[in-house]
Amino acid sequence: MKKLLSLTALLFISFLSNAQELQLGDRVPTFSATDDAGNKWDSSNVTSEFLVVYFYPAAMTSGCTKQACSYRDDKATFDKLGVQIIGVSGDEVANLKHFKNTYQLNFPLLSDTKGTIAAIFGVPTRKGGTISREINGENFLLTRGITASRWTFVLDKNMKIIYKNNQVNASEDSKNVKQLIKTYKYQ
Repeated sequence: MKKLLSLTALLFISFLSNAQELQLGDRVPTFSATDDAGNKWDSSNVTSEFLVVYFYPAAMTSGCTKQACSYRDDKATFDKLGVQIIGVSGDEVANLKHFKNTYQLNFPLLSDTKGTIAAIFGVPTRKGGTISREINGENFLLTRGITASRWTFVLDKNMKIIYKNNQVNASEDSKNVKQLIKTYKYQ
């Protein structure tokens, strides 16, 4: 009987989490988090024509670094297109500060240690962890509360989803998003 109840509860929770996954055309509720500088970032303050919200598993790892550096390198083009970019992970603020400084990232990184923003978007998460990284000759332990799946969303000025990718190629993400926005904007 206990196994049956546990299975039923697990299926119900699974159903609820899948039911909450946002789709194209859905409006994203307002969300906020602490950014890499320790300041509150709030989606209600976004005034750009588009907002790219990309979720990544962990700061200072190879795929996440490739993805972040691609967005960094394409930032001038995104600015011309009226796009604001934010990266979201389960990393603590200190990790994000190291990540941003080490790779000269030029957009906000948000700390979502409890997975609150990931849950709003329906992005799957799993247990967090700790990794060791050498930064400027010093060893640091970088801890994250959750590990988010690598998903990317593009929102229009009304905070409606116009693009959703849950099969993100870290190296190609920025290029694909840039092309999508150009096509969307100039059609």
